[in-house]
Amino acid sequence: MAKPRVIVITGYGINCEEETAHAFRISGAEPVIAHINDIIDSKSMLDDFQIMMFPGGFSYGDDTGSGKALANRIKNNLIDEIAAFIKRDTLMLGICNGFQVIVNLGVVPAIEGFTGRSTAALEYNKSFRYQCRWVDLHVDRDSPCVFTTGIEKMHIPVAHGEGNFFAPPELINSITQKKLAVLKYVKPDGQPASGEFPYNPNGSTDDIAAVCSPDGRIMGMMPHPERGMFFTQRDDWTLLREEYGRQGRPIPEFSDGIEIFRNAVKYFN
Repeated sequence: MAKPRVIVITGYGINCEEETAHAFRISGAEPVIAHINDIIDSKSMLDDFQIMMFPGGFSYGDDTGSGKALANRIKNNLIDEIAAFIKRDTLMLGICNGFQVIVNLGVVPAIEGFTGRSTAALEYNKSFRYQCRWVDLHVDRDSPCVFTTGIEKMHIPVAHGEGNFFAPPELINSITQKKLAVLKYVKPDGQPASGEFPYNPNGSTDDIAAVCSPDGRIMGMMPHPERGMFFTQRDDWTLLREEYGRQGRPIPEFSDGIEIFRNAVKYFN
């Protein structure tokens, strides 16, 4: 079967496109990095892809708020093409700044379907500081999310200044009822973070770290799986190496983050 093609969107200030493309490549996909200006100039190119990827970074310098300028550029130039892409049997993933973009686009949580209207927000961290640290995540296995199939927990890093997921109480209730809060921050022992810093690094409502669409084909997440896809990227890899050695266990090549990308590829196989 042909490899699914991934369009990895780049532009001014985006800085995670190469490693994100690499994650898809080693997972069995065919990624293509495309500048947002080139996509606007050749809108039909989106028809050639099955996965749309919004990587991390600081698009347009976050000058008007994280992800807002890029989201507005897309709304003003590609909104019909985005809607058509979503209607097809496709996947879409936004990581960190990409999550901010697709929230501002109204792509997630989109409880009533995609309308192009934002219903949630990613606000400043409650610490009012940029947070770069490793976090533990619980995966809701009852979620419809394609990207987290078979994953129970994750240990991957965050790096953001505006990751505080916020939505009106009625929308939070809908997200909870529909199992769309696919990833939540937890303590190392698996207990809920309950908003406690640093386990919840940004103060996000209900410890929400990722949200998916009702059909599970679109997910936005603040943590960076592409920065935690290899075992030696982990902050605790040297400790684990010693523990595995003493237990006679092989040292793995990959770590938790890679499964996000593998699941995306499996969807088309």
